Amino acid sequence: MAFSPAFLDELNSRNPIEDVVGQYVALTRRGSNLFGLCPFHGEKTASFSVNPEKGICYCFGCHKGGGVVNFIMEIESLSYPDAVRFLAKRAGLEIPEDNQKDSQYKKKERLWALSKAAARFFHQQLKTPAAEEVRAYIAKRGLSGATVTHFGLGFAPNRWTALLDAMTAQGFTKEELLQTGLVLQNKDKGTLYDRFRNRLMFPIIDVRGNVIGFGGRVMDDSTPKYLNSPETIIFNKRRNLFAMNVVKKSKQGYIILTEGYMDAIALHQHGFDCAVASLGTSLTQEHADLLSKYTNEVFLTYDGDAAGQNATQRAIPMLEKTGLKVKVLRMQGAKDPDEFLNKYGADRFKLLLEGSENQAEYRLRSLAAQYDLFSDGQKVEFAKAAAELISTYSSAVERELYAGKAAQMAGVTLQAMQMEISRAYKRRSAAAKKAREKQDLEIAAARQPKARELRYENLRSAVAEENLLRMLFTEPALFSRCTDLKAECFSVPMFSKVYSIWLARWQDGFSPKASDPAELLSQAEMSHLTMLLQQNAGPVSEEAFDDYVRVILQEHSRGQVESVSDLRALQESLRKKKGYGGT
Repeated sequence: MAFSPAFLDELNSRNPIEDVVGQYVALTRRGSNLFGLCPFHGEKTASFSVNPEKGICYCFGCHKGGGVVNFIMEIESLSYPDAVRFLAKRAGLEIPEDNQKDSQYKKKERLWALSKAAARFFHQQLKTPAAEEVRAYIAKRGLSGATVTHFGLGFAPNRWTALLDAMTAQGFTKEELLQTGLVLQNKDKGTLYDRFRNRLMFPIIDVRGNVIGFGGRVMDDSTPKYLNSPETIIFNKRRNLFAMNVVKKSKQGYIILTEGYMDAIALHQHGFDCAVASLGTSLTQEHADLLSKYTNEVFLTYDGDAAGQNATQRAIPMLEKTGLKVKVLRMQGAKDPDEFLNKYGADRFKLLLEGSENQAEYRLRSLAAQYDLFSDGQKVEFAKAAAELISTYSSAVERELYAGKAAQMAGVTLQAMQMEISRAYKRRSAAAKKAREKQDLEIAAARQPKARELRYENLRSAVAEENLLRMLFTEPALFSRCTDLKAECFSVPMFSKVYSIWLARWQDGFSPKASDPAELLSQAEMSHLTMLLQQNAGPVSEEAFDDYVRVILQEHSRGQVESVSDLRALQESLRKKKGYGGT
């Protein structure tokens, strides 16, 4: 549907792009722009730029960009109208009425409502006689009634259609229940049945407070022990963490990352309201990005077994890439935080936090454990591996400090270890420089459209059109100098659309916005437009602007002449082929 310019202006003003993007990307200021790691592709250096003044974002790596509406379209996988509705709801704006039945956002709203209703159902079932075993388990784990209520824990009855019957009675459809993954369908009979049965239920809530899925712990010997909701249009395991909706309000100044729901809940009950858990999957870069929005320091509390050690090793570089300070807890006498707290209490755990290793110490100690340091040959191998590891430390102070520790472990001189680290560091720096130079070349090449359908036919006119649109975006009053310039004069079709839309908005008394053409342009076109707009247009000069208009009109006129000439040549050729003769 078409939204009025006045509504879209209000939508943009109430959804500053830096605030909206900041909910998904950890941003740091660099000059007048903000930069962060791109949420649309994996990268180690921040190339995703947000310009609050222009209201645009752009990635110099993958070249995706646009206004705030485009960003929501891409990050939430929504259509243009649904992205507008999403932002309107975020800002508390009344959404213009429409009759779209296939709205993806409306589907999400229904599934959020269904998931919330299911969470209430499970919580109510926890009070029934059938949940006696679950209540006994909760008591055995030491959880208080307040904690159970705080996290909305519940019970899935040991019946095939308990939830199905309850939710359909509330008006939710069987199709909606299938879409949330709360029910399954028998392939042979086609009948529906509850996914979660006879389980302690953990509702999973996103940072906006929406119930998006569930985790369920079985109460008998059946498998799997823990069962999670499947991926749906509202539930993505890679982008969400258990208890993040609570932790985002914590004042602790750090976040504790655990392996399981019960570990996170136990920490909260003992006063550590900053614990989160991954959702049955390994830590992902999206998780690391999410954590970095709410803290500068993360404590890893993975189990001490081989799997836990491997998970810690994988997590450290992902967390560090976002700029987080990482520390690792070494628990003795307990396999996980839940057991440790029940055995020794919160004060001992606090001491554990205070005495935790930083990631550099942990990685060096873990590396040393892989070698027999009583063997000369193994000492040499360890020294080489330690040099490679220490060369990755960004701080010169860290490199010097751990060079001494590694030298002592390997039984070599500090000078020898420092030389080995220096060689490894130089190799790494040379490789990084080469990668940066390659990226710079790619960025330069990206100034021209990559998509075949966007290639410029007339470079002279296209360059003038780029500059003219940048100037109009910066200084809309220049539209008053465009009396002779029509949209059909543009050589680039997407620029013609943008000019038409912006001109109409200016004539209606509104300034042009980057997101105005979002409904009519493809994602590739919007990304290219954003790439142009984020460049500095330089001082606005009426003389330069008039020159751009003149070039566009000249090239358009020349193109028309050439078209007429080509047509006459074609007609002449046809006459000759058909024997009409003549010259």
